[in-house]
Amino acid sequence: MALQLFKIADYTVESPVGSFTFSSIPSGYTDLVVKMSTRSAANVNGSAYGMGMTINGVGTNRTWQRLEGYDGTIVNSDSNTNDMMGVIQGNATTASTFNNLEIYFPNYSGSTNKSFSVDGVNENNSSTGNDLYLFAGLWSQTAAITSLGFYDRNGSSGFIANSTFTLYGIL
Repeated sequence: MALQLFKIADYTVESPVGSFTFSSIPSGYTDLVVKMSTRSAANVNGSAYGMGMTINGVGTNRTWQRLEGYDGTIVNSDSNTNDMMGVIQGNATTASTFNNLEIYFPNYSGSTNKSFSVDGVNENNSSTGNDLYLFAGLWSQTAAITSLGFYDRNGSSGFIANSTFTLYGIL
């Protein structure tokens, strides 16, 4: 049998918001996928600011490794234990461009630590502010994932209008 995506919830930003949370995530699926298209209200050129993520309201107990290519010539890899899960397109980049980001959580309701992967891209019609990145992460908690929160780590800037968040369950 082929795997199927079922939309659980979606949200489109109507006016700038600092954060967004999917709460009361049901446990009846095998995996979760979050797809986002976002842009920061911060007036920066490029993707200078990270997107933060909380799991069940917590931004800790997490490790990740990242592979990133940016500005057409630079490759970077790093690891950390912070709450970052991607980068956000700055509001000084090419008008009407948004980043695209997908986060995949296999076995999100199981009783083991939760692994996840992140695949993201930022676009800008210039030689700077372009990013491709992959994260591999582990949330070191055995509780089922019941909420996922996302915020602009820049602080008060937040997500601009027409940023979208969609949560899917996989069977």
